Amino acid sequence: MNRVLTTVFMILVMAFGIASCKKGEGQGGTSSITGKVYGRFYNKEFDNFFGESACPDEDVYIIYGDDLTYSDDQKTNYDGTYEFKYLRKGHYKIFVYTKDSTSNLVAYPSGLLTISMEADITDKKQTIVLPNVKVIK
Repeated sequence: MNRVLTTVFMILVMAFGIASCKKGEGQGGTSSITGKVYGRFYNKEFDNFFGESACPDEDVYIIYGDDLTYSDDQKTNYDGTYEFKYLRKGHYKIFVYTKDSTSNLVAYPSGLLTISMEADITDKKQTIVLPNVKVIK
């Protein structure tokens, strides 16, 4: 009888453990989020525009779900493309930093602003292509 109760108890513990393992946002899936980063190049005073081109080696960050800090980051390749692979269903926030051309050091002491976009992965093997991002360099 003791052995039967122990077996039943173990089965219940395993069943509750499996049922409570809901996979949230993050890696481990088959979907991806991709996009491109372009730079708008100015002089130091931001009053002379030099041109625009792809931004290689730019840091792009992703936040999984409701995380408080960034969860992962990627560098853009030679043509400004980034890709976060192997994502599960859920809500994601992608962001990059750009210079603050208004020079509002009171509001933004670092001289940087954040450009962010959000995406929801709703299916397996889904690829979300976000709009191009233009940062000030």
